[in-house]
Amino acid sequence: MVQFFWLAVVFALSGLAGTAAAQQTLDQVHKRGRLECGVSPIAPGFSYLDSQGRRRGFDVDLCRAVAAAIFADDTKVDFVPLDTNIRYEALRSTRVDVLIAQATWTFTRDTRLGLDFGPVVFHDGQGIMARSDLAAADDINALAGAAVCLLPGTTSEQNLEDYLRTRSLKYEPVVFQNADEWRNAFLSGRCDAVSADRSILVSVRAMANEPEKFAILSKTISKEPLAPVVRANDSSWRDIISWVVFALLAAEEKGITTENLQDHAHSSDPETRRLLGETGNFGSMLSLSDRWAFNVLRLVGNYGQIFDRHFGPGSTMPLPRGPNKLTRDGGYLYAPPFR
Repeated sequence: MVQFFWLAVVFALSGLAGTAAAQQTLDQVHKRGRLECGVSPIAPGFSYLDSQGRRRGFDVDLCRAVAAAIFADDTKVDFVPLDTNIRYEALRSTRVDVLIAQATWTFTRDTRLGLDFGPVVFHDGQGIMARSDLAAADDINALAGAAVCLLPGTTSEQNLEDYLRTRSLKYEPVVFQNADEWRNAFLSGRCDAVSADRSILVSVRAMANEPEKFAILSKTISKEPLAPVVRANDSSWRDIISWVVFALLAAEEKGITTENLQDHAHSSDPETRRLLGETGNFGSMLSLSDRWAFNVLRLVGNYGQIFDRHFGPGSTMPLPRGPNKLTRDGGYLYAPPFR
C-alpha cells in the first residue's frame, strides 16, 4: 500500500510537471504582452505590406486571430518576416511563438524538426509557371532542359525533382536564398520557369509588369496542405492555435459573422452558446477567457470572411475557393464539435 502511495505521488508530480511545461509558450506570450508570429516576407494575399506600410494578408489575419483569443486585442502581435531557409529554426529557437507562413505539413517536418503542425488552413498544390512561349502548349515536356527558379527550405525542390524524374525530364535547378531574389530572377528572365504553390504563382504573376508574358501550366504536381507550426511538446499551446482555427470554421458553418455576432450570442443553439462563451467554461480549458472565440470573431471575422478579404472577387488576388470550401459546400474544411 505504501509503495502504491508513493507511485501515485510520483505520477501526480509528473502530471503537474507536464502541465507546467505545456504552459511554457502561453506564459511567455503573457509575460511579453505580445504574440510573436512568423510570416512570409512578401506573399501577396498571404503576407505583404500595404501602401501605408501595414502588414496584411490571410496568414496575417490568422496571427491576429490568435492574439485576439489571448488578449482580446488583435493588435498585440508582432509580425516577424522569415525567409524559407530560416523559418523553422526561428521557431525552434523561440524567436517566434508560432509560424503561419504557408508551411506545408509533411512527414519529415512533423517527425524530425522538433515541431508540431496545427490544422490545415489552406489546401494548395504545386504548379509550374513558365514564359508564355514555353507554356503555350500546356505540356510539361516543354520544360526539358529549362532553368527553373526554386527556393531553399521548401517542398518545391523535392516535388519537382520527383515529378520530372519519373518522366525522364532533365532540368537546371536555380536556387535563390530569399523570395525577392527568386521572384525577380524569374520575372527578369534569368530562369525559364518557376515552381511553387499555385497560390504563390498567381501572386508572382500578378506582380509582373507584363503578366501576359507568363502562364501557369494546368498540371498540379503535389498536395500542399498549409498549416500553422508550433514547437513540439507544448500541447496546450498547440490546442490554442488549433481551436482558434476551428472557431473560425465553426463560425462560418453556423453563419456567425462579425456583423451578426451579437445576435448569435443569444442563440438557443447549445453549441453556438459554448463557442461564444455563454455556457460551458470552454475558455478555462485553454487557459483563456471564456469569450476568447467571441473576441476572435468580433475583431477578425470567420474563415470565409478572412478568405474573401484576401482572395475573394473584390480582392487584389482573386482565387477560387475550391478545396478551401467547407465540407458542406464540397470542400475539405470543417470544425470538430464544440462539446
